Amino acid sequence: MGKENATTAKGAAAAEGLLKAAKNEERKVEEASGRDLKKGAKRFEERSKSSDGKSAGAKQRG
Repeated sequence: MGKENATTAKGAAAAEGLLKAAKNEERKVEEASGRDLKKGAKRFEERSKSSDGKSAGAKQRG
């Protein structure tokens, strides 16, 4: 749930804090690895393959 969907001010603040923490963690990982992390669909495919070596499409077909 994004901060624009939060029903209370406390929820919006929590969502914003989570987004900032995730962005900060991503920055640290990118600095440590020396390369940018993949974003969007490329990241989804990368994470899907990392679990068992198959792509998301292959998992759905078989």
